[in-house]
Amino acid sequence: MQPHDHLVTTARHQGIADLLHRTAARRPDHRALVWGDRVDTFAELDQIVTRVANTIHERGVGKGDRVMMFAHNSRDFVVFYFALARLGAISVPANFMLNVDELGYIINHANPVGYLVEESLAHTMQSAWKSAKGDQPPRLRGWISSGASGAPPDGWDDVVSLAAPGDDRAPDVDVADDDPIQLMYTSGTESRPKGVTLTSRSLIAQYVSCIVDGDMTADDVEVHSLPFYHCAQLHCFLTPDVYVGATSVILPRPDPEMICAAIERERATKFFGPPTVWISIMRSEAFERHDLSSLRKGYYGASIMPVEVLREIGDRLPDVDLWNFYGQTEMAPVATILKPRDQVARAGSAGVATLNVETRVVDLDDREVSPGVVGEIVHRSPQAMLGYWNDPEKTAAAFRNGWFHSGDLGVTDADGFLTVVDRKKDMIKTGGENVASKEVEECLFQHPAVAEVAVFGVPDPQWIEAVAACVVLRDGEASKPDDLISFARVRLAGYKTPKHVFIVDQLPKNPSGKILKRELRNTYSHVPTAGGR
Repeated sequence: MQPHDHLVTTARHQGIADLLHRTAARRPDHRALVWGDRVDTFAELDQIVTRVANTIHERGVGKGDRVMMFAHNSRDFVVFYFALARLGAISVPANFMLNVDELGYIINHANPVGYLVEESLAHTMQSAWKSAKGDQPPRLRGWISSGASGAPPDGWDDVVSLAAPGDDRAPDVDVADDDPIQLMYTSGTESRPKGVTLTSRSLIAQYVSCIVDGDMTADDVEVHSLPFYHCAQLHCFLTPDVYVGATSVILPRPDPEMICAAIERERATKFFGPPTVWISIMRSEAFERHDLSSLRKGYYGASIMPVEVLREIGDRLPDVDLWNFYGQTEMAPVATILKPRDQVARAGSAGVATLNVETRVVDLDDREVSPGVVGEIVHRSPQAMLGYWNDPEKTAAAFRNGWFHSGDLGVTDADGFLTVVDRKKDMIKTGGENVASKEVEECLFQHPAVAEVAVFGVPDPQWIEAVAACVVLRDGEASKPDDLISFARVRLAGYKTPKHVFIVDQLPKNPSGKILKRELRNTYSHVPTAGGR
């Protein structure tokens, strides 16, 4: 090791917290965050992040320590996220809808030394850590303010308010670009969540892909309503916005009235939501009452946009260009992107590999298949995770033969455009035939009474597995299950036609808008062999 190596490493440093600091140097007076009536410029945000990092450090948190964040979207969430990165601590965002047992599982798995918790969720967190850790006190109990009350609960510190004015020197921590910086747990729609280990290298490579292929610029004003605990909103949109110097308008949840009002008030140019959120916006009275003419860029992901909904967005928001972002948490998360020019011609496609990703479709022996042949989607990229936390066996399986295996089934066309056929576990095998749930969903979406639909397999004594569908009807519609089955029967092969249709008020979803088919399979696993509709 040469004497100057440390100096060179310091000069070449590029971590998550550096992105904010460098944007603050370029655009100090530009609006960074809008949270209700509060506005922070990039210079102000950078300063409070440094002060909070120092305060957290004084409470015993350092490089490599895990700190769990359990909160809805807020200004404080963003401050803590960057402050932990500045310290080299590993942030662990947790789904705010988890119950005590589910949260306790993550606490035991990640073993955090501290907790940053919204006041309304403090009781749940306190119960979870007592269940998991007994009387072992954490080093840090910080309060994340949602603006609902003025003081933290007993035993919790308002770390942002306690951040010392004048202590504006960044912590002297050497954080390499491939050191773990975040532990993000998968949504667990199929099984226990896995801890995905992300580094600055993974994330920044992904930000570059999003910025270049997603046409993101410093002039953007974006409304963020999906939860920051999820990689899509946090890593495809919020942090890239900070990286380029755009303005982020933060909302606590994806409420259609809040979203439409914020777009009008802030003259927002950019918005992301999964198809379920776009559908809820267009079905809302707020869509008609608010001026959304400033909107120019729309993004969706988590699932493919139904063709009928895609057409409706084009008709009702003709000035909005759309992008489809496809990927998974393990890819930090975007792997492929379908750009605006291809939305209509290649509706339903996930696009092509983004700037920093190489994507293939392979068979069971990991050999690349020809266009038109279904196989597993795999990737190579610096965006890929470092591995699953404390799980070398699952890490080795996911990266076998030097490719990250997504668990998604897909097919490419002659031009290399990828279509995601299904999750491996969502593929229905009925009477020896494979049925892609997405194909059946697309068919039912064409029915004028259908607002939302989820297709899944249920046990069947004759066919082993039968096709079933849960359907949410549009307001004022009263279609019956038999009507929907008949509608599908004339459009699909017999084995693809649902044998069971259930009319429901709503579909179970996680806060990122992903439909929880595991819950549907569990709920309807004992349907009658005949009828049951």
